[in-house]
Amino acid sequence: MESQRNLILIGLLFVSFLLWQQWNIDQNPPAPTEQASTLAAPSADVPQASQTSDAPIGAQRSSADLISVTTDTLQLKIDPVGGDVVFAALPKHKLEQGGDEPLTILENDSQFTYVAQSGLIGAQGPDSQQRPTYSVEGQSFTLSEGQDTLVVPMVFTDANGITFEKRFTFVRGQYDVRVDYVVRNGSEQNAQVQMYTQLKQSTGKKEGSMFMPTYRGAAYSTADTRYEKYSFDKIAKNNLAELTEGGWVAMLQHYFVSAWVPQPQERNELYSRSLNGEAIIGVKQPSQVIAPGSELTTGASLYVGPKDQAALSELSPTLNLVVDYGWLWFIALPLYKLLMFLHSLVGNWGFAIIVMTLIIRGFMYPLTKAQYTSMAKMRKLQPKLQDLKERFGDDRQRMSQAMMELYKKEKVNPMGGCLPLLLQFPIFIAFYWVLLEGVELRHADFMFWITDLSQKDPYYILPILMGLSMFAMQKMQPTMATMDPMQQKIMQYMPVMFTFFFLWFPAGLVLYWLVGNLVSITQQVVIYRQLDAQGLK
Repeated sequence: MESQRNLILIGLLFVSFLLWQQWNIDQNPPAPTEQASTLAAPSADVPQASQTSDAPIGAQRSSADLISVTTDTLQLKIDPVGGDVVFAALPKHKLEQGGDEPLTILENDSQFTYVAQSGLIGAQGPDSQQRPTYSVEGQSFTLSEGQDTLVVPMVFTDANGITFEKRFTFVRGQYDVRVDYVVRNGSEQNAQVQMYTQLKQSTGKKEGSMFMPTYRGAAYSTADTRYEKYSFDKIAKNNLAELTEGGWVAMLQHYFVSAWVPQPQERNELYSRSLNGEAIIGVKQPSQVIAPGSELTTGASLYVGPKDQAALSELSPTLNLVVDYGWLWFIALPLYKLLMFLHSLVGNWGFAIIVMTLIIRGFMYPLTKAQYTSMAKMRKLQPKLQDLKERFGDDRQRMSQAMMELYKKEKVNPMGGCLPLLLQFPIFIAFYWVLLEGVELRHADFMFWITDLSQKDPYYILPILMGLSMFAMQKMQPTMATMDPMQQKIMQYMPVMFTFFFLWFPAGLVLYWLVGNLVSITQQVVIYRQLDAQGLK
């Protein structure tokens, strides 16, 4: 098969891939934005199917009442009414490269709500009717130098003498927070409570584009479904209702995630709900009874941070799947691990990409050589194929049989030129998702003007060089001059089209493609010389 036709095939696949991405975005539009006026009480957001209690009335606290918590990885604000986390920022991940302002994940204001809520419902649950106001010894808590663990206790005692201690435990270097309830039943009757945890977010905030199709929305996991996206649009149409052992719920965005992970050994209920322009996804743990004079501890883990696969896997074996590589995950995951290993050796993400490209191209060299050898043999057979067309041009069946006999006799595989391309394109797409999803590459510096490999080249130099390398590859093709004028024009515009597409692609991906082209040019020179020596010019 002619190399020019193969390039057209790549172009068509490439365009089809981009169109598919845009169609996927169009099929999952965000719901219309509605301004959230207050922070609704979490128990009011629990699905109506719950057999626990009626919905309470929520309460909004002023910012002066919020409890501040600062660690080496998190800056949180907790509302003493209900004990919800209403603000979370990541001091190790800046909003802008080179800036001082930390990236904000959770927030709550008149324009946007994204909070992590938790509480106890049930017959004696303090969140069943109205959110409890916890007493806290202090307004600000900080993880000091040399301190590995920070505990923030909040206490509420109801009219029946039942004490509820909501305890937040922070660990140095970690983005997960342990949220435990210690219930001490000082009443004369049994106390029945049920813990719930949920994430709530306004649905109007958009992310992604045609060339960077990132996902902002919910996701969950059950014992039967390891990972499932549940978009805001799905939440608005259909409430989630899943019973499972373990499981988790999450809200995803580009590079970062928040998630509630309940007790893995318990039978939990996952739910979702759409309310006043806000999407809610949560977990209800089993109802529990505390006898008079007894004590019960129950809890869950809240993760707010980057999509760090190692850290996520420690919380749940499937939570690392929020780093979504799509249907080519089985290719992307080894590429990711190889990239991480190479970076540990060279210390620069750009050079790690270059070395990885050399390894991939070197691994594919035998297939590339087979491709060009097959093309050369096909060109050598053109006179014989033309004779067959003149003899059997009107009889397609006899023509096909004669061609197959000729290929068998000459030991030529007519599809031999396609295999390297079919292998190369999935690798390209998989590596695209590695660069798109890998938080390690966010704000990763390379050299010179490329200061962020996860963003487009600010001066478009790499895409232009990539286009020039494609043009050089075309000129090296021996059959370019034999094509008809229309085919030549199509092929001449291919580098221009690819350059246009790559203008908005992450610089790391363009670097990979550019280096790959340069390696291919070198390989072509070597292979052509070998073919000349074999009489297959």
